[in-house]
This record gives sequence, structure tokens and C-alpha cells, in this order.
Amino acid sequence: MTTTTETKSGVSPRVVLQKVGTSLSNMVMPNIPALIAWGILTAFFIPDGWTPNEPLASVVGPMIHFLLPLLIANTGGRMVYEARGAVVGVIATMGVIGGSDWLIAQENAQLLEQWVASGKDAADYAPLGEVHMFIGAMIMAPLAAWIMKKLDRLWQDHIPAGFEMLVNMFSAGIIGFGLLAAGFFGLAPLVNGLMTLLSNGVAALVNAGLLPLVSILIEPAKVFFLNNAINHGVLTPLGISEAAINGKSVLFLLESNPGPGVGILLAYTFFGRGAARASAPGAAIIQFFGGIHEIYFPYVLMKPLLILAAIGGGMTGVAINVAFGTGLIAPASPGSIFAIFGVAARDSYLGIALAVLGAATVSFLLSTLFLKIGKQDDGDIASATAKMEQMKGKKSSVAGALTGAGAAGAGAAAAADASGHTGPIRKIVFACDAGMGSSAMGATVLRKKVRAAGFDDVEVTNKAISSLNDEWDVVVTQKELTDRARQRTGSAVHVSVDQFMNSPRYDEVVELVGERNSPESAAGAGAAAGTGAATAAATTPSADESPRGRHAAPRPDEEETATDSADSAPQILAPSSIVLDGTATDSASGIDEAGALLVAAGAVDEGYVRAMHDREATVSTFMGNGLAIPHGTNEAKSSITRSAMSFVRYPGGIDWNGNPTTFVIGIAGVGNEHLTLLQKVAMTFSDAAQVKRLEDATTTDEILEILGDEKE
Repeated sequence: MTTTTETKSGVSPRVVLQKVGTSLSNMVMPNIPALIAWGILTAFFIPDGWTPNEPLASVVGPMIHFLLPLLIANTGGRMVYEARGAVVGVIATMGVIGGSDWLIAQENAQLLEQWVASGKDAADYAPLGEVHMFIGAMIMAPLAAWIMKKLDRLWQDHIPAGFEMLVNMFSAGIIGFGLLAAGFFGLAPLVNGLMTLLSNGVAALVNAGLLPLVSILIEPAKVFFLNNAINHGVLTPLGISEAAINGKSVLFLLESNPGPGVGILLAYTFFGRGAARASAPGAAIIQFFGGIHEIYFPYVLMKPLLILAAIGGGMTGVAINVAFGTGLIAPASPGSIFAIFGVAARDSYLGIALAVLGAATVSFLLSTLFLKIGKQDDGDIASATAKMEQMKGKKSSVAGALTGAGAAGAGAAAAADASGHTGPIRKIVFACDAGMGSSAMGATVLRKKVRAAGFDDVEVTNKAISSLNDEWDVVVTQKELTDRARQRTGSAVHVSVDQFMNSPRYDEVVELVGERNSPESAAGAGAAAGTGAATAAATTPSADESPRGRHAAPRPDEEETATDSADSAPQILAPSSIVLDGTATDSASGIDEAGALLVAAGAVDEGYVRAMHDREATVSTFMGNGLAIPHGTNEAKSSITRSAMSFVRYPGGIDWNGNPTTFVIGIAGVGNEHLTLLQKVAMTFSDAAQVKRLEDATTTDEILEILGDEKE
């Protein structure tokens, strides 16, 4: 049976594009303040600015050409390999910048020679402008950091004691130089050509009056969280280059115009029904003034025909901006009306105001028409969820919770989200694509509710999905992004929301905190929340498909039956599947060793071991405290004969993708019979004394006693 997080064809193209867009966004977004600072310099101090100042204007060129791309390179390299990756990424990107400048200088020399040869005055020649290496930085820096990371692992075990610093310093310098040369001669020509192609394409659209057609791509992409790949990968670099030459760019307004979204929300305000109508006015304020466009996406997903309203509004706004020759001097982030006017060119205020008004008007009129035609049931969350599932083409992980959460309560809602977490809740994170817009607002709303309930010691914050690790007790995401968050935080309670203003799921989270954090909940937290193991269970590829939700723990009245049946069933963790002194040296060989034990136990075939490697390539199964729990992908369930586990200890430790690991527990699950043992594993590894007992154990019986056999 297909689980909530898998598709028949594996990872969907939408998720792949989201990940690409997220990576681009995570490189650009932290550096937006620098872009704003550059925009202020441009607006005030260039010759055509509000207060021209020649000395300060001299900073504009170096800042856009060197500082901003290198800041992006620093961020991109750091994302891949921390400070070491940042340094090598910046060095390599400097090569791309220098290579681009050298190529343009050579081309300008040739063109000037031809200009003079044709009898024209050299003073009248207009040289080609510089290419600002934003795209080059977003490509070269992460690549350079990745190469450095891989090379470090090749020789890290062969460095003589006392020579580590010498090798680390010189290796980074030498590799950085090599990558600088590669960027100079290799990537720079490619990026120059790409920028020329994209610039010519945009110019052709503008000259033909067809630029409004880009809304056909941009507006649907926004609703499905694909806008970052377009915005930060193409529009921002092109817009910055155009603004450096012309002082402004209309490209900054293609995605940030709040008009289409506010028009849809206003239509719901006047003509919607139920919860959608009640929440739309507040959402419109947040979207228009706060700049968080994600807040209107669920309203479109409730009635997909409204995508046409967004497209119509977007095209209208672009057409008006083109007609008035408007533009921004820097990216507007977030897409608030305040941010837009804050970076608007001095001759563009009227045109931008009319473009926002026109976009909102057309979007409002089309939305009103679409809301009035046909049966309108989109005010109901349950029907909206069904429509969303139809668009996604698969069952939603939150369907049961949205349609039955009121009756089931917070515990059942958490179980429906496939939580593997048990015990008190101390850390809650609201995660979104970039970690700076909807997540910040959602975290604020949720934090107030948690504080109002008296839980001042519970941390509530916001992050980008890509920066999550498995330290969080509760992860809240917009429902389109839950699958991606689940990959990075398998042990957490995952809560999906359909709106950010007043989602009923916020109250469920507060109730869940109350249940878990009360003194009397300690003994029965696992059963009350319907969870399995805190760390290991939620990351296994199995699912309990019972009406109580995935990974549900047995009820007390089921325990006797489960114990009786276990007497005749094979052990989940058999003594023959325990190795006290493993021979592996890294994650790949560790997976092979743990997987071979599962094969020997007759629980899986060889194909499952290959799927364990595939899973590791997608997301690390290192869980902390020296523990890794490799397991196969969802698609590998057909390779599992029965649920089983293997246990391998490495007294000297092995390297698990950069993490020191002492214990590797292989997992293959087809139902919920292995969850009791997994829960014991999670509890054991949260206790330093118990981990020490595992390290000191000399027999397999001791291991079984510490972990707890499923027959206990």
C-alpha cells in the first residue's frame, strides 16, 4: 500500500524543482539586506539619484560586481561545507568573475577595432557592459564546496599526526586555486553566454509587447512553491544586471506584485463562504502589507480555477508596468507594498501604483466570477483538502486530521501526521521554503498561543526546510511542503496547516503540548499521542494503516494478544543479527554490513540493501548520539518478507558522512510489530547511561536485555 509520502514514480518533478528553488533562495535571501543597501546607494547617490554624490557613487559598481556575488558565494559554499566550503567557494567564484571580465574586455577590444576601422570616432563607441556573476556564484560556490568536501574525505585518514593544519590550509588553497582557474576558463564563458541568451530573450519579449505572458508561468509556479527557481535563479540576476545599466528593472516586479493575490483574497472576503470568508480579510492584510504571498495559496488550491484569476491579474500588472516604463532599483523582499515602494525608481511610483491596482482589480473580478459559477463548497476545509489531493494526484497525509481532528482531539491529529515522537515537547519549529516569510508569521501566531497557555519554556521558532535537522519535537509546515520536511525531521510530530492566520491546528499543537508536558502524561505519552519510537520509528519506511494512524502504539487491551502472537513469530531483533565488533569503515560499508544481516535473517532480499543505499543518498539516517538507522526507500517494500532489525557495534567508531558513529541499526518494517522495540531503542539512545551500557556489553544477550526484546 502506498504511504502518504511516496508516489508511484518516486520523487515528483515538483519536489525536485522545489528543492532547486529552495537552494537558490537560501543563497540569495540572507543577502537581500546587501542588495537593499546597494539599492539605497543607487537611488540616492548616482548622477540621476535623489542626492547625487560622486564619492559615494564610486562604491556602486564594485559592490554590485564583486561584493554581492561573493556574498552569495560565501553563503552557497557554507551551505555545503560550512566555513571551509565558504572560503573555497568564494575563491572559485572570483575566478568566474575575473574570467567574465577578461572575456568582455577582449570582445570590447575587437569591437572597438572594428568600429575605428569603419571610420567611426573611438570616443563614440559604447562598450559592452560587465556581466554580474550572480548565476555564476550560485553554480560555482556550492560545486567548489562539494568538491572540497569529497577530496577532504579521501585523505583525512592518511594525514600524519601533527600535520593536520598544514594539510588543511594548503589543500584548500591549492584546490581553491585550481577551481578558480576552472571557473575562469570553463564556467565564465558558459555563464556569459547564458546571460546573453536570457537578456536577449527578455528584450525580445519586451520589444514584441509579450512580457505579460510570463505571468502564465510565474503565477501558477508561485502557488506550487516553484517560484524561487524562477525568481532567484533568473529574474533577480537579470534584474540586477539591468538595474546596474538603466537604474531600474521591471523584472523585479514580475513576481513581487501583491495585486493578484490581494484580489483573490478580497473576492473571498465578499463572496466566499465559511472559514474561507472569515479568514480572508486578515489574510489580505498580511499578504498586501506584510508581503507574505504564501498566505493566499491555499485559497487558490481550494478552487484551482482561481489560478486563471491570478494569471489575469499578473498579466495586467506587467502590462501596466511596461506601458509606464516602471522598475525597481533592487529586489523587493518580501513582496510587501511597503518594500516595493521602498526600492521603486523615482520615476515609477505612479506606474507601480496603477499596476498593483489594475492587477488586484482584474484578479478580484475574475475570482468573483469563478466563485459564483458552479457549486461553491470551498469554504469547507474537508472539501478543500479533497480538491488539493486531486491536484496533487495522491492521498494527503493530513486528510484524516483535517476531516476528523475535531472529534479525535490533538492526540489523534498528531498520530494522523505519522509522528514518531514521544515524551515532552520542548522545541517547535514552523518551516517554509525560505524560512523568512510565512514561517516567521506562523511561528509568531503559534508562539503567542503557546505562551498564552502558560508554556513559557517551549521554544517556538521558524526555519527554512533545508536547514532543518532531526532535533525538533514538532514541525509545522504548509501542507504542500510537509513531505519535504518529513524527510529531514523524521522523528518529529508533523503538523500540516492549510492557512497561516487562524488554523485550528495551532490549537491542536497547544493541546498536544499540554498533554505531553503535564506530569501525569509521562507514563503513557506514547499511547496517548499514538506514537512509536521517537527517533527511529518515524524514519522507517513502514506504516501502520490502522484507523488510529501510522505508527500507533498498541492499546492496553491489545497487549496480551500481541504478546501471545509474538511467541510464535520470528524475533524482530534476533541474536544472530547482532554483531558486537563490526568491520565497516564508513556509511556505505556500514549499510552493507547491516543489510547483509537482514538478508541472512530471511527478512529482505538483496534489492532492499540497494534501496538502503538509495535512501542514504537522499537523506542521512544518522540520528545523533552515535546512532545511524539505515533503511530502504518506500519503493523497496516489495523486497521485505517480514519486519526485522540488525544491530552492529563499532567500538572504534566509523565515519557516517562526517558524523562519528558507534552503532548501526538496520531496519526493515512491513507493519507495526517492530515499533515496540524501536521505541525502546529511541529511549535507550536518549539516555547516556544506557548508551554506555551498550558500549560495554560483551554478549548479545546483554544487548537484547538493554534494548528490550519484543517478547518482553
